[in-house]
Amino acid sequence: VMQFRHAPKQGHAHITNTASLYWKGYIPHGKSLRNITVGMMNAVLRFACLLCVAVSLCLGDVYMHNPRGSNNRLNEQSANRNNADRLFDSQNNNRGGYNAGDSLASNKGFQTEDQIYHMKYFQSGSEHTGGGKSLLTIEWTNQHGCGGNEDTDPWKLNCNIVIQMMVQDNVALTSANKASRIHDGTTTDTQTYTAPASKTTESNAQHKARADQASLTRGLQESFDYYDDCNMRTRNKGLFTADQNLGNNNLGVSSAIFTRQNPNGNRRGYECPEERDYYPYWHPSPWVDIAVLTDNTTFCPYYQSQSFNVQPKGLCRQTFSDNSSIPRPWSVYNNQNDCTTNGGTWWLARSYIDIDVNSVTKSSCQSRNNTLDGYTRYWDMPSFGAAAACLVAPKAPDCQLAPWSRVNHLGNGRSGVPLNYTWTIPYFPSGSTKLAVVRLRYNISTDDYNPWATDSAKNQNAAQKTVSPITQNPYINIGSTTNQPLRLAINTAQFGRTFQDRSHLMELVPRPSALTTCTLYNLNVRGKRGNIVQVYPAVEYDFIPNRLTVLQKDCVHIQWTGSNTHNNGNPAGDGQAGDAGEGLSGTDRSNVVESPNPLANYPTPWDKSTMFKGASVLWVPPDWTKVAANMTPLDVALAYASAGNFQCFSGCSYPASTLTGIYGAIDPLLNTVTPSFQGLVLRFSPGNYYYIGTRNNNFSNRSQKGQLTVK
Repeated sequence: VMQFRHAPKQGHAHITNTASLYWKGYIPHGKSLRNITVGMMNAVLRFACLLCVAVSLCLGDVYMHNPRGSNNRLNEQSANRNNADRLFDSQNNNRGGYNAGDSLASNKGFQTEDQIYHMKYFQSGSEHTGGGKSLLTIEWTNQHGCGGNEDTDPWKLNCNIVIQMMVQDNVALTSANKASRIHDGTTTDTQTYTAPASKTTESNAQHKARADQASLTRGLQESFDYYDDCNMRTRNKGLFTADQNLGNNNLGVSSAIFTRQNPNGNRRGYECPEERDYYPYWHPSPWVDIAVLTDNTTFCPYYQSQSFNVQPKGLCRQTFSDNSSIPRPWSVYNNQNDCTTNGGTWWLARSYIDIDVNSVTKSSCQSRNNTLDGYTRYWDMPSFGAAAACLVAPKAPDCQLAPWSRVNHLGNGRSGVPLNYTWTIPYFPSGSTKLAVVRLRYNISTDDYNPWATDSAKNQNAAQKTVSPITQNPYINIGSTTNQPLRLAINTAQFGRTFQDRSHLMELVPRPSALTTCTLYNLNVRGKRGNIVQVYPAVEYDFIPNRLTVLQKDCVHIQWTGSNTHNNGNPAGDGQAGDAGEGLSGTDRSNVVESPNPLANYPTPWDKSTMFKGASVLWVPPDWTKVAANMTPLDVALAYASAGNFQCFSGCSYPASTLTGIYGAIDPLLNTVTPSFQGLVLRFSPGNYYYIGTRNNNFSNRSQKGQLTVK
């Protein structure tokens, strides 16, 4: 990923990804990536293709807390994750992350995919109809620091944070789409993969047999075909790899799975290592950019203009040996000249988040461009060889200064609140529910070599007598007359480094008519069971955001998820096992009960309560029998106090008046309810309101308190 603190100095131009040069016409399409020289790149663009550098050799570097980051966990009862290679390369400590949500009201974890609870967030409304925004707080901790500004607030390293999403239509998971449809899975095993038998040819039947290896029970985010193409496509050989020796795949191709950070070509899920390590990437990607948070905002126009959201990316497509009408989803060629010379088609793919089903012709698609909802539309193929459709392109990513955090610390920023970014969840014109995953990449680098003038020409090469500007654990002479050297701790595979975390699968749901125009704030619960030492580097329970200010006309959706298997048992790695807390071992449970003030740990009696008494209910889950308009303040208070066990006081299927909740009478520690609650959408009256979680708020041990201010 391209992030360096400084603007160009002393006439140096940034080395950019060569795909950007192709698109801008600076480099002829006949030129191969491997032939691009430093001089050619320096002549035109101002950016660096090196991805984020880590000075530290330790692990444990970025953890997403809302939405709940998996760090490759699924449903483990151990403090350590079972499989660091399950879905993606996080480069994080084995202890981090949260389990996928459970929908079961027991102390047992899910056994099937449909027992996994997916958080459901409402989409934003259409700009054309005055639709309101849906706002979700993305929260994380990063260990090595970030933020600051080169000119006014310099810091110890260069950094940026790239937040992205993967989005798909919500179609049923079947054996027919198991190699492409996102799913969490029910086992922590990594998806399997077998490469083609030849680097030049394959039949459609052979490819189908390989793709059929994908499993319904193993998690999947990137598709089988996406990794297949990455494994076969020649890597960008213009990149700086220092003294790392990058390998070849089984067919002798030094492909895009080999990078300076991944020289052995190790596989994690179906993630493409080259795409993971560099941003903006020069080939199509399933990821849609949400935001780039950087320590040098002068790069923002570059990030935004070169994002795949707005800039087409090239890919070579060839056909199967037994059917020339069907495109083969992989090719060894990474540039237009090699592709077309060898009989392929160089395709410029576009990123899209939706298909406008109301536009079935090119003219109707173009007539709706930017006029309905602010989206750009293109009449193009959603995938190579597919019928053209009206593609709804994502907007350019937001770009702003990264929040400040100190080095060697997983905690809050300068303002005393967790590092966070407020994401405006998109509007999807099709009106359909989407499946989504949020990804956060944290990229860090140093100034120990000139990033703007360092590419493959500076790679270690003994035959050409080229010495890399950084080498593995070098010995340096500090001027001693006795020639006593000191050794530096430098791992060149990590001296320019990317960490990441990803959420579990979530659903982005269209707004009902009652929520069309309001600005909707999502209020969630973060953390997992255990004390601060046992859960680290995850966090203990809290509301997120725990101080929320809204206007009276705004809407608030209070919901949460949790796991039944956060036992935090052995193996615990380099931390402490155990799951200190209330209720059944391993179980997450939350609720919301009003309290009189931030210092109080007893709830407010109902006769003195104000939080829910002035609130109106705009939406209830679709399976509730009492409609939103008939919900009373007492109904709402009981629903949140019981974590959804009671849906009302009376007049519904599960009333508190007769103690006939979904799971029977309420358990004082919420043991018998589900750890996940879809919640209600409310509009509050003006005032300052305080609330606690009765099970988890344990004075002097952990605080689960929140404050809502309505103006």
